[in-house]
Amino acid sequence: MTLKKLSGPLLGIVLAGCMLLMLVHPSSSLDAALRGLAVWWDVLFPSLFPFFVISEIMLGFGIVHLFGALLDPLMRPLFNIPGSGGFVAAMGYVSGYPVGAKLTAKLREQGMISKIEGERLVAFTTSSDPIFLLGAVSVGFFHDASLGLVLALSHYGGGLIVGLLMSFHGRSRPEEAGLNVAVDAPDNLPAAPEGQGSGRLRTALNAMAAARRSDGRNLGELLKSAIVSSLQLIIVVGGLVVFFNVLMELLARAGVMSALFSMAGRLLSLAGFPPELSAALVSGVFEVTLGARSAGEAAGGVPLQFKAAAAAFILSWGGLSVHAQVASILNGTGLRYLPFMAARLVHALLSAGLLLLLWEPVVGTGLAGAWSTLPAASGLAAPESALISSIGLLCLLLAILLALSLLVLLAGKLRRPHVRR
Repeated sequence: MTLKKLSGPLLGIVLAGCMLLMLVHPSSSLDAALRGLAVWWDVLFPSLFPFFVISEIMLGFGIVHLFGALLDPLMRPLFNIPGSGGFVAAMGYVSGYPVGAKLTAKLREQGMISKIEGERLVAFTTSSDPIFLLGAVSVGFFHDASLGLVLALSHYGGGLIVGLLMSFHGRSRPEEAGLNVAVDAPDNLPAAPEGQGSGRLRTALNAMAAARRSDGRNLGELLKSAIVSSLQLIIVVGGLVVFFNVLMELLARAGVMSALFSMAGRLLSLAGFPPELSAALVSGVFEVTLGARSAGEAAGGVPLQFKAAAAAFILSWGGLSVHAQVASILNGTGLRYLPFMAARLVHALLSAGLLLLLWEPVVGTGLAGAWSTLPAASGLAAPESALISSIGLLCLLLAILLALSLLVLLAGKLRRPHVRR
């Protein structure tokens, strides 16, 4: 209670200090704001806005309900979330933060997931998009396209491990026991017999049709609503990016960042890691792009695997800018921020550890170099084909998830006769 009482005055003091620093350094503040605005306009707006609109339209047409019914046999046993979470995971991994949080909030608003399921879902579907990871980080910051494979394996592999760990989140809470049945299909539809693919497909199509009837808006109304809500969210994202760019500039001018660099350097030395990575890690705590760029530009004496591990840590943590975006999206949904923050920290540690473990098998054997020459890898790393590549990757991920869900159904059908004997 005392901490809650003190938080208001402390926040006021911090904001007053920032205002004073802005008055002392107006030119630097303006330059930082313009840099943040450029990042939002050149990178975030064209990459996120189309996916915001597409996801809204797919919800209105019931396509998410269709995938929810089809993917339920896979997502329930693995991640303890409804099948619609598989669609959110695919969208989140393809389009990057904060699309996963936005879709999770939408599912929560429509009653398709419970509170605990929403916290599980947003915890492992918030990730970097492949275009940024392969194009900006590997090629742009590290100038080495072959790093893309090991970064992707560690980042997305760590995210899936977090999803498996989060499946245990909230299981001991009796108040959630009656809420863990998600509303992927309307209650008046017959459930598909377990293990029968045709029944599952019929239920999925009925769920899609029922969701479309329930929505009731025509294409024009749906498109208008999707554009308006997506514009509101993308403006919030842009404002937070600008704010954190200005905040970091003010902290640097006040000498706070250099003090944090020094403290982080000593901690890294005690842990046996290169202290030259302190600037990258501290910057990455606040903003993912600045941190990843600092990791790529770290001193030449730092081994490349440690630079890449720092980048993997930063990408998985996401930066306080992304955390603020997710917190603003979750506001009003009943989903708590603290489980998300804990999951981000676990994801960051797992990704850095996985990268160091996979470095020799992937990079040392030349596998990464061979992968970087594939047309698919070069296409994902090319910013000019970002949207087309992302849509193609989304279709591929959904196809893989559907195939895995079908295999689970077939395995259950084949195993059932043996159980009866």
